[in-house]
Amino acid sequence: MANKEANTKKENNKNKKSFFKDFKAELKKVSWPTPKQLVNNTIAVITIVIITAVIVFALDIVFETINKHGVDKIKEVVGTNNTVSNETATDNNNTQENAEDNTNTTTGVEETEGDTTTSSEENTTAENSVE
Repeated sequence: MANKEANTKKENNKNKKSFFKDFKAELKKVSWPTPKQLVNNTIAVITIVIITAVIVFALDIVFETINKHGVDKIKEVVGTNNTVSNETATDNNNTQENAEDNTNTTTGVEETEGDTTTSSEENTTAENSVE
């Protein structure tokens, strides 16, 4: 058993040594850039990053401004539509009440006080739910 462990350790050492030898051999095959090429490539990368950052910054400011003014416009539109819908709902309720009154008058049915109170409560509830 001791021989097997010693053999595995030797094989691991051989594998490590051969790995580093192979690694070194592969690095010698690499085509390394000259210092001038390295500087040119570095400048190109930094320039592209700066240009991209400026574009993103400009777009951020533009969209923020559009969003700020756009939200104000939407609030104005929603505010006017909400007012119009409240007025429309109130007009619809008044029209329904008038229609009920006309129906009751033409058929000869008299309205009681309790019914009038109930319909007023329903209208108030309808107006509150619209708001």
